[in-house]
Amino acid sequence: MPERKATFTCETAETAVRLALNLDGAGSCSVRTGVGFFEHMLRLFTRFALFDLEVAAEGDLNVDAHHTVEDVGIAIGQAFSRAIGTKEGIRRFGYAVVPMDEALALAAVDISGRGHLVFSGDLPAPRVGEFDTELVPEFFRALAVNAGITLHLHVLSGRNTHHICEALFKACGRALGDAVAADPRVKGVPSTKGTL
Repeated sequence: MPERKATFTCETAETAVRLALNLDGAGSCSVRTGVGFFEHMLRLFTRFALFDLEVAAEGDLNVDAHHTVEDVGIAIGQAFSRAIGTKEGIRRFGYAVVPMDEALALAAVDISGRGHLVFSGDLPAPRVGEFDTELVPEFFRALAVNAGITLHLHVLSGRNTHHICEALFKACGRALGDAVAADPRVKGVPSTKGTL
């Protein structure tokens, strides 16, 4: 399988993002976004996907973290789309159900070429520290649409919003890592149509 790495750079009036992604990594993560809780979540996502990720983002945090979080999601999605290449020999589907204390989250992924997010469940607290929790589905939407993946995320239980967010990011990472994994039994693209 060819090397599955990509970089992505984007600069707007609101943000500047520089990113490098390796789908065949070891779970190492170097992130600088100015949004502490989000950085924590990206480290969890990367660790359980077994991707290597480097992110340097500067955004208009004097407004709020929305543009930074969304644009990092876009950047990861774009880099993923480039890195996955022809999609030959991959498993295509991945899923995970991940507990974090009282919280439980489910993630299911299809590397379908069709970017779509289904998100259900409650994030009880509107903020974790300084982080606005309504940005969690915004990040995953930006990631899914730009990566060209179908992503289902469901909060199955939980009271502590920090725990719920952790379970979601870990589950998504684990499911996506499984979906991109090589399967020696798969010949060509895993689709009856012959394309993804």
